[in-house]
Amino acid sequence: MENKYNYVPEENTEDFLNVAPIKEDWGGDGRGRMNLSGRCTAISKEYIPRQYQFFDANSVPEENGWRISGMPENVLSGKRRSLTWNESGASTSRVFLPPEFEAPSGIFTADLELFVLKGTIQLGEWQLSKHGYSFIPAGVRVGPWKVLGGEEAEILWMENGFLKHQNVSNNHPDARLDEFIPALDSKLLPWGKTDTVQFVQASKKWLRKDSNGGGVWLITILPHYDGRYSEIQSYNEEGYCLAGYCDVGDYRFVKDHYLYCPSFSTIPKHRTDDGGLFLIRVDRDLSKIGTVLSYALK
Repeated sequence: MENKYNYVPEENTEDFLNVAPIKEDWGGDGRGRMNLSGRCTAISKEYIPRQYQFFDANSVPEENGWRISGMPENVLSGKRRSLTWNESGASTSRVFLPPEFEAPSGIFTADLELFVLKGTIQLGEWQLSKHGYSFIPAGVRVGPWKVLGGEEAEILWMENGFLKHQNVSNNHPDARLDEFIPALDSKLLPWGKTDTVQFVQASKKWLRKDSNGGGVWLITILPHYDGRYSEIQSYNEEGYCLAGYCDVGDYRFVKDHYLYCPSFSTIPKHRTDDGGLFLIRVDRDLSKIGTVLSYALK
């Protein structure tokens, strides 16, 4: 495949923190480091520009024997459902860790984001339970890891590049410690307003904000919402339904369904009678004019 996003191949990244940011396909400079551009999905093994995709994450085949690259051999393997990935090494998966899972502390060679769907995990001094979130920048030492409570942990596992574990005792000297979010309980965060006029009947909780204004948040769409118009999205987005539903055109986006929307896609209008709760990741500042455009389809 042609290298469209100026990434540096894995074998040439001896100093992983000095890899040049990958430019976004909507014209961004890559400062957000989310690498959502140009992704393949579980239902399309090739990237399709300007074509949104919805699918049921439960229908994606499980990969048994999944291991975090670089972890010691005595660390138990888990299971994974791969949702999206691209040639930069970035990917989003639904990962299942067994009740007996334990792993040593160390650093990762790429940013890692975690959102817990079920169960509880210990991450060093902190715990993450259902709807807990963590952002671990490359080179920040975390751990040890342990699944708590005697039940399997289910996690949205979001790697922002080629990720390997290194069992070291200190942070990398150039690690972005100021961006580290060890453990965030989203249930304790206040709801705020959304950034776009298309979602005035919705509320938003920021989990993390990138330097370029994009980031990760929860959005709750209130019952009886009708967006009325289709929209052109001038950015890359991925989303996961946590509860309720939203009809997007003829597709009912319900619990455990996943969305990938490449930049400049035209996405049908949104509508729901009962409301819903969704995790969203976006690589651009949506408060700027022109990022989301209402569009009347003929």
